[in-house]
Amino acid sequence: MSVANRDFQKMVAASGNSAPVAIALERGPDHISVYKASVFAEGTSGSEMNLTYIERLVKFLLWGRGGYRVYIAGCSKITRRLQHMYAPVSEREFDYNIMLRAFGKPLEILAVDFADMPKDNEYSSPVGRHLDGCRIGFDAGGSDRKVSAVVDGKAVYSEEVIWHPKESADPSYQYNEIVTAMKTAASHLPRVDGIGVSTAGIVINNKLMSSSLFIKVPETLLATHVQNIFIDIANKEFGGVPIEVANDGDVTALAGAMSLDDTNVLGIAMGTSQACGYIDGGGNITGWLNELAFCPVDYNPGAMRDEWSGDIGCGVKYFSQDGVAKLAGFAGIEFPAGMTPAEKLKMIQDMHKDGDPRIDGIFESIGCYFGYAVALYADFYDIKHVLLMGRVVSGKGGDLIVKHAREALELEFPKLAATIRIQLPDEKSRRVGQSIAAASLPQINQNPARS
Repeated sequence: MSVANRDFQKMVAASGNSAPVAIALERGPDHISVYKASVFAEGTSGSEMNLTYIERLVKFLLWGRGGYRVYIAGCSKITRRLQHMYAPVSEREFDYNIMLRAFGKPLEILAVDFADMPKDNEYSSPVGRHLDGCRIGFDAGGSDRKVSAVVDGKAVYSEEVIWHPKESADPSYQYNEIVTAMKTAASHLPRVDGIGVSTAGIVINNKLMSSSLFIKVPETLLATHVQNIFIDIANKEFGGVPIEVANDGDVTALAGAMSLDDTNVLGIAMGTSQACGYIDGGGNITGWLNELAFCPVDYNPGAMRDEWSGDIGCGVKYFSQDGVAKLAGFAGIEFPAGMTPAEKLKMIQDMHKDGDPRIDGIFESIGCYFGYAVALYADFYDIKHVLLMGRVVSGKGGDLIVKHAREALELEFPKLAATIRIQLPDEKSRRVGQSIAAASLPQINQNPARS
């Protein structure tokens, strides 16, 4: 999409028939995010390409920034099409339903005049970096759960355990697994002053509004057993200690900002899914959703379809275990029947360690994909650093991903390549760094007497 969008904008500029478009997303009282672009004027040669461009742009903005109301100025006909596409029963009903669940309001797409377009009103807030006291950091991944015990900013214990949250329709499984992990960490601490959680999904006010970790849990149980699961654990199992819950992508970015001692960090975790977070120029988080797993990166009509969202060409099928499994097929590798995505990834990484010559190509291709994706992300984020974490980038594969991502960026977007650094942390941090960074999330009032 980065190349296609660039070429589209060049064609629009050269046509003499360009028209401005503005898209505003409202995600809360007075919280407005505005994005501006150019398209072919309606009714002119080339305008038939506008729908695909605008629809994919709206899709990216919905999942990147989030919102329950979308204002569009400059293309009223396309806006009417989008109103039908993003409806309760439609081809984008997944997007509609998740935005409804996240923000508690039905998704609206409105055609407005430029004079009535809301003004941009972004905000950011500090996150984490609290190192005092005895803390638990928990990272809830789709295939493994990581936990760390941290004392005054130093990890004294970390563990990584396989679990299967996506297979359980009973949320007590996830609850008990999380409690077991946290109590294991607590056994290595003199006391627990606070708990920080990094989790897949949409988090608002410490509530888990939507998450693939509970994909099989019935809708009727989500509000009662899932939304407050981490708050309930802190209150019922740990005496009400302070807890802070954040999206795993934001924690990835936080880990990067802390290790690099810098800002403008886009953190990407490639694991069961693709997680993303962003630390802005002020060292803060923006309040955006940053759910790049569901953001489109590819216009190819033959791209893989995501089973959950029903859409094609989105990041989850390129920058996750699924992407590895897909490319393994092209490399001529067959998996035994019944293997989970996590087991497939482990098999590929073990084959890589053993020197199978076919495996390099898998990670080289992911790196190539990612270089082009970074150029796309740079249209929406002001980036100095891209930090990669997660199980997919463990071992030799991670180094190949970074190498070929840099090469792709240098080839097609040399100006961006000169200003954006794509990098990996050390091997341990790639796997458990998020749980350590998560521990810094809560602000605590240290009470040495607490047990």
